[in-house]
Amino acid sequence: MPESRAELRAIVDALVGDCAASWDLAGQLPNDVLRKLGSNGLLCAEVPKEYGGLGLGSQDGGAFTAYVGSLCSSLRSVMTSQGMVAWTIQRMGTQQQRYEYLRRLTGGELASVAFSEPEAGSDLSTMETEIRWDGDEVVLDGKKVWTTAALYADLIVVVGVQGQAGAAVIVPAGAAGVTVERVANPSGCRAAGHANLRFESVRLPADAVLGGGGQPLSWLFTTALAYGRISVAWGCVGILRACLSAAATHAATRRQFGKPLAEHQLIAHHLAELYTAEQVATRACEHASRCWDAGSPELVVATVLAKYVSARGAARGAAAAAQIMGSAGAQDGHVVARAYRDAKLMEIIEGSNEICQLILAQHAVTTAR
Repeated sequence: MPESRAELRAIVDALVGDCAASWDLAGQLPNDVLRKLGSNGLLCAEVPKEYGGLGLGSQDGGAFTAYVGSLCSSLRSVMTSQGMVAWTIQRMGTQQQRYEYLRRLTGGELASVAFSEPEAGSDLSTMETEIRWDGDEVVLDGKKVWTTAALYADLIVVVGVQGQAGAAVIVPAGAAGVTVERVANPSGCRAAGHANLRFESVRLPADAVLGGGGQPLSWLFTTALAYGRISVAWGCVGILRACLSAAATHAATRRQFGKPLAEHQLIAHHLAELYTAEQVATRACEHASRCWDAGSPELVVATVLAKYVSARGAARGAAAAAQIMGSAGAQDGHVVARAYRDAKLMEIIEGSNEICQLILAQHAVTTAR
């Protein structure tokens, strides 16, 4: 197992190389790349060593996520999905469930987590996917949409309604009654394996229900989403770093009106704003990861803040980089063209900008009293 940050990056560099553009254009990540990363524990690097993981803290895990995000946001999205599943199992699973499933996730199997439905996104009260007991089995019925990495997944953690409460159940992607339909031509993270799912009378053993079920639906949602938000935030740091590198290099070497673009004040303004966005996002993520590692009561608001600041900064920063690059960065597959599309999606997933604003505003009012 790799241990140092340099070893982690070396493995990713060897597998990704300069392939991110072609993966984006094809809308597909190579299965062997995902399996190799998974079997080295790199898709959920914060899983404890006792379960075959690397045992990274949020700080080191976040820095690694940002690095992968600077290379390929689609691959980083698969990492986020795998990490969300692992974190959910760690928090909700029984000891036996943790031992079995976490070892599978660090051994090369791939996983995704299914929340959103055709009529249920941020409004959990409208969730219709049902998990019901039938003797010593559970039966799953429902639909999920835009499930990241589901196209590659061996296991899918499905969140649904169980009576008056909620439950999360681990579903083999190949189980009878499961249908996986690829989302065609997504605007961002094109190779992340987004899929729509249908579950029709899917029968599963009782031990497929994490922690026995019966948890508040809002708690289930928040548990998985907390990891997703901080992972997306660090991924946005990676997007900003990739944009900054491409834009600064172009501005330093491209000459117009007898001098480099970087010496023109309007371009310098864009570069300064891009650099500022990267620095602010990095600091917000570092603070959130410190709270995560320390188990601080500030964790929830710090994570929401990091996600909001980073996603918003990445979308604006990618737009600035596209403006600086001009036609040089406008070709589909180029790092800035990918970032422009990918970053916008980050403002929507794992809690939209508007949802984050509501949470932050509520926190501001509460703490002012």
